[in-house]
Amino acid sequence: MSNLTIRGKRNARKLALQSLYQWLMSNSALSDIEAQFRTINNMDKVDVDYYCRILHGVPRRLKDIEDAVQPLLDRPIDSLNPIELSIIRLSTFELFECLETPYKVVLDESVSLAKEFGSQEGHRYVNGVLHNLAKKVRVDEI
Repeated sequence: MSNLTIRGKRNARKLALQSLYQWLMSNSALSDIEAQFRTINNMDKVDVDYYCRILHGVPRRLKDIEDAVQPLLDRPIDSLNPIELSIIRLSTFELFECLETPYKVVLDESVSLAKEFGSQEGHRYVNGVLHNLAKKVRVDEI
């Protein structure tokens, strides 16, 4: 995988996180959020297909995602920091649906997003939850 491809996916994740956070907080239509993000961001260095796959895939699989994650949490899902919840949802979707992306990459990227956007120690929590989930859903890979 080229550096350009890796950067495109990384940028897609970052925009998808911001979009999913906006969706969580505002309950706006995904199509409106996508249109807004495409307008205000330079999409030249973004893997737009990957962005759309995550943005529309997370809400479509939300029940499956939350059912898989809830047993791994130490508190109710709706009491999580909204950024960290959005990262967990995004990364769980990737673990389920983006099998071409190694689980270690999904975990590394989620930690990077949590360090950039989450609370001070949020990346540790996100990593713990997703590491335990990966052991269940990526058994063959681990």
